[in-house]
Amino acid sequence: MQAGRLKILLSFLEEEPKDPFNRYAVAMELIKEDKKEALKHLEILLKSDPEYLPTYYQAGQIYFDMDQYEKAIDIYDKGMSIAVQQNNDKILQELKGARQLALDEQEDW
Repeated sequence: MQAGRLKILLSFLEEEPKDPFNRYAVAMELIKEDKKEALKHLEILLKSDPEYLPTYYQAGQIYFDMDQYEKAIDIYDKGMSIAVQQNNDKILQELKGARQLALDEQEDW
């Protein structure tokens, strides 16, 4: 993670905290080295801007990586519902695939 890039993204977030992309960008920068901190930002987005679809895949992936498959599946399900409402077939298919992987891993446990 480049500290300079994170600092810039955090300044964007401070300037425009209601712009979901700013928080998402911070989370994507953090995800490289601090998934728990990235997840905090994604959880904020899930609450403050539940229509921002990219959040669901990334939050679900972190839960998946933490072996919290039920939580990942729940996040993917919510995202799929919103993707259907928004007619966003690309993200819907990505979430379906990720959900199936989580289901498969959950069965292996």
